[in-house]
Amino acid sequence: MILIVHRLVLLLWATATVLALGVSAAPAAGAEPAPWFVGGVGDAIQVVSVVRTGPTDAELQSYERTDSGWQPVADAVRAKIGEKGMSPEHYDGSMMTPTGAFTLDYSFGTEPNPGGALRYVQTDANHWWDGDQRSPTYNTMQVCAPAECRFSTAAADGTENLDIPQYAHAVVMGVNSERIPGKGGAFFVHTTDGQPTAGCVAIADDAMVQLITWLRPGAVIAIGEAGATT
Repeated sequence: MILIVHRLVLLLWATATVLALGVSAAPAAGAEPAPWFVGGVGDAIQVVSVVRTGPTDAELQSYERTDSGWQPVADAVRAKIGEKGMSPEHYDGSMMTPTGAFTLDYSFGTEPNPGGALRYVQTDANHWWDGDQRSPTYNTMQVCAPAECRFSTAAADGTENLDIPQYAHAVVMGVNSERIPGKGGAFFVHTTDGQPTAGCVAIADDAMVQLITWLRPGAVIAIGEAGATT
């Protein structure tokens, strides 16, 4: 009888242990799944997620890492992307928004600084994004009068003048930060005019202001197709 009781106690203990392990290993009921970008943003605290929803449309959602995981910040907003969609291969003239995770380096715009922790450059007619592949300052912002610039200011050579309505507010994405000629430049998150872009991500200006005032140094933008993972 003592042996039978002993075996019964062992059986009950083993069963309770298995059940306890099963309960602890199971996900909490109603737990939110991890966002699609978690594998590709390192130790970033802030992430701007851009997921394609149509040929030239996307959804932009800001996230912040908290003690309880990634939490969305504010409502998702509609965005416009490249005229030819998205691609992991970025190059000058592709008209495609690059996919992947990129730094958000600083902000600029023709409008005054709305505030925020990122460096802000207020631009005018003498501010350019150098797209001249022969230039040593390729894929950087430059300030000069047209006749004094040491690079081609021609749009045909890829240079953009930054004094346009679409750049009322903008944030520079760190695409081709190595500045390899031909690998593309002038990739921004900027104010939309309602049309597809040449490769940038564009949202309503009020959403741009909200984004700039929220961003802090070290933030990352993650861009991908629906169902993608980084």
